[in-house]
Amino acid sequence: MIRKWNVLPLMLLVMMLFVSACSGGGTAQPGAESTTNSGNSTGTAETDTESGAEEVAVDVPDLGGRVIKVAAWWDLKPAGETASDKARLDKIAEVEKKYNVKIEFVNVPFEEYMNKFTTTALAGEPFADIVQMEYKSALPAILKGQLLQISEFTTPENNINQEANLITKYPAIAGNSYAFDSPTSIGLGIHYNRDLFKKLSLPDPQDLYNKGEWNWEKFMELAKQATKDTDNDGKIDVYGFSGWAIDVLRHFTAANGGTIVDDENSKEGLSDPKTIEAAEFVKRLYNVENVVKVKTGDKTNWEESNTFKDGDVALFTAAEWQLGDITFAAGVVPIPNGPQGNKDVTYANSAASAKFIPKGVKDPKIVYQIYEETFDIPQIEEYPGQDYLESRYTDEKDVAMIREHIAGTGRILLDDAYTGYPIGDYVNDIIKNNASVTATAEKYKAQAQAAVDKLGKP
Repeated sequence: MIRKWNVLPLMLLVMMLFVSACSGGGTAQPGAESTTNSGNSTGTAETDTESGAEEVAVDVPDLGGRVIKVAAWWDLKPAGETASDKARLDKIAEVEKKYNVKIEFVNVPFEEYMNKFTTTALAGEPFADIVQMEYKSALPAILKGQLLQISEFTTPENNINQEANLITKYPAIAGNSYAFDSPTSIGLGIHYNRDLFKKLSLPDPQDLYNKGEWNWEKFMELAKQATKDTDNDGKIDVYGFSGWAIDVLRHFTAANGGTIVDDENSKEGLSDPKTIEAAEFVKRLYNVENVVKVKTGDKTNWEESNTFKDGDVALFTAAEWQLGDITFAAGVVPIPNGPQGNKDVTYANSAASAKFIPKGVKDPKIVYQIYEETFDIPQIEEYPGQDYLESRYTDEKDVAMIREHIAGTGRILLDDAYTGYPIGDYVNDIIKNNASVTATAEKYKAQAQAAVDKLGKP
């Protein structure tokens, strides 16, 4: 950390100490304790002496109006609508004044984001000092040396390295810690249309879960019971399930103890027996029991992830952020475990993201210190993310389900990080073309492994 001293005040301080000594003033005693403001805050520190307290300037760098940019594909600036938001806005203003900086929140459209990062990172001038990034995008960047490890910009004194964290380390990538963010309690589960369940007199999935009866077969049973022609016109008008088929396979594979790709061991997962078992179950949903609503006419179209919003689907895979514009009451329950699964993992976290500091950022330690200090506010919420969760769910039972049984049970999945990984073709063949699962796994096994091997090479 660079120390800036003003010569005139320093000379005056020396003269004052000299006069004090000549006039018989006491000197500091060996082992005297000093008390300073926490962190690197501005102001003064008091040092105990026989003659009283002596003020000493605390070393806080003046960054000369530097703009520190924090980027994401949405607006990260606190909206100021909650007490926590208002407290953090006040803290940001305080930190800006303390270090003589301006914190700017940069919002770049998702479709432009990674191109902007890659272009500026290759030029050695990252477009932001702190970047939000999905894990599947971070992995290639890490292998290219474009992101810094947390150890490169923190010290043991940083809050992130303490027990009670304002900012937490996120799961490691490629064997090391790079990612950080403010803690929160979210996770992805099976959502269900409570209004529809009541109308059809179906048992509440949360009650089934609490009784230990929530499994794949019970899920299938409910989906079949919900799929019906309610107005007797000869056409199905209520469906048991909807979702984006690729993600559905990802989630049910994770809930069966498997993974689409084994990142830790650099191994394809399409031929894993656990994945094959999950693919057989998903194929049964779509092509045997026919309980899935396909609004677009394309079973593997990603737009099917929003089909549930029509209100005529009983069960669906969706993230909590997708619930903002629904017109019915929605409940949530963990994705049911398969025959080989356990409650430690219930879904595939293929959209995991966090904050990173790119290589090339000037003074990354002080950048991180400043960012961390903006979260040093009183704990107004009962738990991290309370305001957000309660804005998504109106029933406390759902919030409790997320916090106690879903949050933290996602297995991070990076299959999208591997260029040419044939997950799309694999699912198309199984779901759209009704091909044999085992034959399809054998068909794409070599291509999948080649994609994994290619990314792992320099």
